[in-house]
Amino acid sequence: MPMPKYTFGPIISRRLGLSLGVNNIPYKTCSYSCIYCQLGRTENFSIERREFYNWKEIVNDVERTVNELNGKVDYITFVPDGEPLLDKNIGIEISEIKKRVSPKVAVITNSSLLYLEGARSDLSESDLASVKVDATREDVWRRINRPHPKLSLSSILDGIKEFSKTYRGKLITETMLVDGVNSETKSIEEVASFINSINPAKAYISIPVRPPAEQFVKSPSPDKLVEAHEIFKRILGEEKVELLNLPEPPPPSAHGSSEDWILSVTSVHPQKLEYALNALSGITNDPEGVIARLEAEGMIKTVEYAGSKFIVRWFENRKK
Repeated sequence: MPMPKYTFGPIISRRLGLSLGVNNIPYKTCSYSCIYCQLGRTENFSIERREFYNWKEIVNDVERTVNELNGKVDYITFVPDGEPLLDKNIGIEISEIKKRVSPKVAVITNSSLLYLEGARSDLSESDLASVKVDATREDVWRRINRPHPKLSLSSILDGIKEFSKTYRGKLITETMLVDGVNSETKSIEEVASFINSINPAKAYISIPVRPPAEQFVKSPSPDKLVEAHEIFKRILGEEKVELLNLPEPPPPSAHGSSEDWILSVTSVHPQKLEYALNALSGITNDPEGVIARLEAEGMIKTVEYAGSKFIVRWFENRKK
């Protein structure tokens, strides 16, 4: 059985349950370079939708992995090393995956390409779409998301609204709050009002819980988080708001090669060291040795953030 090339996990997602990730975009090819991104700064800025990988290979990889896991995942989630909608084949990938396996398909997008009809059409194939709305003010948007220079916030917001009118799947939103950047009361109110206008099933408020791209990125104070939650509740209704202020639960047991598993998971989803060691213990007698070996080879790094140790994939001088 060949090792997965385009899938990783499964991991336990705070929003999606047991989620098998799909990595359909090369490392840090994105339309944004968000200051809080867990993968670091964007290396390949792009808003051009094109083919990066053979779509049949992606679909076959997903089918093979799901079958290996006996279909025991809640979602197959496009959450790659960059913006998933940059892949012009994502629509056919989603539709073909849904023909072959039973789990639902989710896409987590930064929303930046939803001004394009083709991107909206492709995203409409998914069962769940998570759209990012960090800011509705131009200056705040540019500070936190650091967009491609040809992007327009007003066009993006219009695209999100247009998508929400016809989408038949489950629409959720995510807003990342960064202290001193988009945590002002008025900014939060405006974001909540916009989100209310697209009527999502759930609006998630997030804070940085993994090592961010920029060291100055900090989580808002507990008081500010409470305020943000209360503002969202007042505007959207209590049942539609959830605060994601804790890291995901530990991943389930690893599978396959211990080295390949930790590299594939941490390339997109930095893991707490204690969680990774526990998962690896299911397939190797020396999880500490696996971590040490990969770190010595420069494939991963152990970093400290917010009082915890995380393992992150290390991409210095390396291209996928």
